[in-house]
Amino acid sequence: MSEAVVEDNDLLLDSRQMARFVARGFLRLDAVVPAHINAAFLAALGQVDTGDVANMRSYYGRIMTSGAIPAVPAGVPLAAAYPEGSPLADLLALPRVRGAIRSLVGRQPIFDHHFLHIAFPPAFYEAQGLRQVSQHNHQDSTIDPRAAFDIQIMYYPHDVTADMGGTRYLPGSHLRVVSEAAIARYQNIRGQQHVVCPAGTLLFMHHGIWHGAGINRSDRLRYMFKIRMQPRERQRRLWNTTDLPAPGQPQRPIFWTGVGGNEDSIDAILCRPEPWHEADTGRVEFINRVRFWRYLLDDPEVDADYWVRRIENDPV
Repeated sequence: MSEAVVEDNDLLLDSRQMARFVARGFLRLDAVVPAHINAAFLAALGQVDTGDVANMRSYYGRIMTSGAIPAVPAGVPLAAAYPEGSPLADLLALPRVRGAIRSLVGRQPIFDHHFLHIAFPPAFYEAQGLRQVSQHNHQDSTIDPRAAFDIQIMYYPHDVTADMGGTRYLPGSHLRVVSEAAIARYQNIRGQQHVVCPAGTLLFMHHGIWHGAGINRSDRLRYMFKIRMQPRERQRRLWNTTDLPAPGQPQRPIFWTGVGGNEDSIDAILCRPEPWHEADTGRVEFINRVRFWRYLLDDPEVDADYWVRRIENDPV
């Protein structure tokens, strides 16, 4: 990983990491949060054994009234959201976390909202006489006309095993806008992923990615804490751009290419299909990605594999 260290010790993303975010809609940092912050966060919640949870409402209510997670007004600077020295403030101060945030939404993002998601195990539902189901697939806040994008940090403070029903998400879905829960009936899509990760893992998600919580089939409570933030500056070349290709590079050959080629090039990253892409209409996603990349570069001429220039070629 070739993150750049800048004067304030943030570790910025490089251009290929940004291209992967553009193409897939997420950035994953495994075990980036140290164990002492994870332990402090869970201790502040006052986590208990499953058998000690009377019902979901009362358990959520106890955590909310405890002040372990503060009530933060929407629209305040992210830097002012959490008390200094608290686990969440310490998490956001980590150099790799600050660098990722700065690369995606700038130096002074705005706090939108946060939420603690808790997935309860089967024993809890059995004791309550309730049916255990997964959360439906959805896309957050898609009534949104902006060119700018928000990010949502999903924080996993403990190990998430396969049977714990980690967040289900569909890579590359963030640029295919739907009406929030219109995709609720789709529960299994080719290429979807379920979070299985070590403690302290963070997912930085584009606000449009399709996602939902899985069923927790373990004997433990599963926690995920989400923070959504907005940019307060133009999202233009905020990352380490020193590795960008020189401007004016010719388009690479397509469709009849022989052998070889740099599969880690930015063009290759932007034009790599997801398993759910269809042979023809999936190419719409390549066009969407190039337009997104143009927005981030503030360059209306850049292209990848001639996808956008082809449809812009309209001689009059």
